[in-house]
Amino acid sequence: MTGTFVDLSHVIEHGMTTYPGLPGPTVSDHLTRDASRDHYAPGTEFHIARIDMIANTGTYLDTPAHRYAEGFDLAGLALGSVADLPGIALTATEQAIGPELLEDLDIAGKALLFATGWDRHWRTERYGAPDHPYLSRDTVSGLVDAQVALVGIDSVNIDDTRGGERPAHSGLLAAGIPLVEHLTGLDRLAGHSFRFFAVPVKVRGVGTFPVRAFAILD
Repeated sequence: MTGTFVDLSHVIEHGMTTYPGLPGPTVSDHLTRDASRDHYAPGTEFHIARIDMIANTGTYLDTPAHRYAEGFDLAGLALGSVADLPGIALTATEQAIGPELLEDLDIAGKALLFATGWDRHWRTERYGAPDHPYLSRDTVSGLVDAQVALVGIDSVNIDDTRGGERPAHSGLLAAGIPLVEHLTGLDRLAGHSFRFFAVPVKVRGVGTFPVRAFAILD
């Protein structure tokens, strides 16, 4: 299986819901193939699509600018912080994911992905339920102290959404650690050595954007 690509991203589709209460994307035509024939030589045609969406759509990455006005945005994101990272996938079965999972792990400079299985509820009402898995405050502190490079989860939010505080976003992004939420297929990585990639487009003034997250098994 060495060198195998594992796709970890959800498909973005017209009208889909990523996070309850946020609008889904509108996928449409800017230029249809039929209309393009008026602009090109006979037999030559093109399609130009249009997509209108909020930045928090599908599987996406958060930079510090998502949480902090002074944090770096997508344009300031270093490629080395989101591409070709050595990765570890941990199977997490508790709702509040505790720091005991980090014991005896060397996660410095690595992408740490929490495989909770919550992605099985994607595109259902259950996906956004308040009992989704999230990282505890102590776990966040442990990740920051251990100098993890990137953190990802296959849940609707890396934080507990039953209140207004967001300690995981706050702590990790304050430390300059990118987050990837709404991952899928992480169970395929558990127990394997891999390299992780989650590269967004380079947009100034935006802190979050969809990624094509994937892993390459070592």
